[in-house]
Amino acid sequence: MVETNADGLRRDEKLERLALFGLASPALLLVLVIMVIPVGWLFYVSFIGADGHFSFENYERMITQKSYARIFAKTFQVSLLTTGLCILIGYPLAYFMAGLPRHIANLCLITVLLPFWTSLLVRTYAWLVLLQKKGLVNSWAISLGLWDEPIKIVHNMTGTLIGMVHIMLPFLILPVYSAMRAIDRDYLKAASNLGAPPARAFWTVFFPLSTPGLFAGALMVFVLCLGFFVTPAVLGGGRVILVSMKIVSNIELFVNWGAASALGVMLLALTVGILWLASRFLRLEQMTGGGH
Repeated sequence: MVETNADGLRRDEKLERLALFGLASPALLLVLVIMVIPVGWLFYVSFIGADGHFSFENYERMITQKSYARIFAKTFQVSLLTTGLCILIGYPLAYFMAGLPRHIANLCLITVLLPFWTSLLVRTYAWLVLLQKKGLVNSWAISLGLWDEPIKIVHNMTGTLIGMVHIMLPFLILPVYSAMRAIDRDYLKAASNLGAPPARAFWTVFFPLSTPGLFAGALMVFVLCLGFFVTPAVLGGGRVILVSMKIVSNIELFVNWGAASALGVMLLALTVGILWLASRFLRLEQMTGGGH
């Protein structure tokens, strides 16, 4: 009798798994079509040489030519600087919003999300208009006496960072604000009752509890910056060359799909490696703010 019940339970378990697989099969098919097949094609093309045969020349070129190392270094430099500036600006802003009443904080969140309602290309060209030598920033700065003549703050690293920070800032504020909002303020009151001044209570109690959201936001910003194209291409003026821009030039100028695919594979491998390293230090639920 016991064995019959065990067999029935195992059979029911198998049927349940089959039913779940059947329900998930449309989503799995969609992932296969839009992700697995294109990435597989990318890997395949990256090993096709100029003569149309299997070759490692696309990867050898990245090792032997120093320009590729400089491009990857510049990409990581821009990504790190953008992430750092977003943390410096976004963390205090999220902390301020988390201390507001709920209805006022919701209004502030709308202002944070407002840039998403405008096209990325429009926002980038708006910064180009603002930052050019005869733009509003230079005009106002000269009127206020901050400097005497127009300075170059576009088509260089400065303009690129300004545009990228503006676009990436909401991606850091949202997870940090979510993590801060979930922190019980009674912890800070308890720290104060135990004699901790406000600064010490913040650094020893509040900040450690907010680090999962901060880590998640910083990781999201950094990974997105690695593959960013529009803003560096427009505001960099060809002087800030990132991996994404090199991929586009390999296709548009040289029609070399193999070289472009190899760069894409390397960028994908680096991104996956960064995410894997991040997962070694923090669990997924903590990265999304759910590990308090």
